[in-house]
Amino acid sequence: MTATGRKRVLAIVLAGGEGKRLIPLTADRAKPAVPFGGHYRIVDFALSNMANAGYLRIVVLTQYKSHSLDIHLAQTWRLSPLLGNYVMPVPAQMREGRRWFEGSADAIFQNLNLIHDEKPEYICVFGADHIYHMDPRQMVEAHIDSGAGVSVAGIRAPRAEAEIWGEEAPELPPGPEERPELPGTVTRDREQAKRGIPRPGLAGGAAELRGLELPEKPDLA
Repeated sequence: MTATGRKRVLAIVLAGGEGKRLIPLTADRAKPAVPFGGHYRIVDFALSNMANAGYLRIVVLTQYKSHSLDIHLAQTWRLSPLLGNYVMPVPAQMREGRRWFEGSADAIFQNLNLIHDEKPEYICVFGADHIYHMDPRQMVEAHIDSGAGVSVAGIRAPRAEAEIWGEEAPELPPGPEERPELPGTVTRDREQAKRGIPRPGLAGGAAELRGLELPEKPDLA
């Protein structure tokens, strides 16, 4: 396996979920801020996986009813700034117009400035509303060894559950679908990307998702 200890990795945790299916638990807080097992929150699973892997530069993208989540992050996840480590909540900044995030891809697209500022070699994108244990280092190592531009982790699930969890298309493109009408066999979850994917390509993908035309942007590299 390839050693990744010296690789510069930026972790992006998507924590903007409204959590309508968990009402009333999410009546006053975002889904990642829902308490779990006492004083823990659902977001702690993703953050703990990252911290235990040694990926200590983490941005948490927030949106809906984020006050409870912001307080938890500020009081619980204090990393050493002297070593350049942080867990930083980032609210919706509306850098691409006066609108909220329109899905996971759009949330990343609207925060590409974070990637420019950090200049990582690799980027891990994880959801903040899953309860699981995972070692992201294994995924990063497999990603580097494969030479792929983007790697996606998923788990197999019964066809009957595909509409609930989302589907990973067996061929690329077009890629994963969010809760498809026609059930599939694989759910998609966490993503690992190599920095250097041209931003015009991202802009085109985001525009296709929203049905909008966006101006061409400079490359990330």
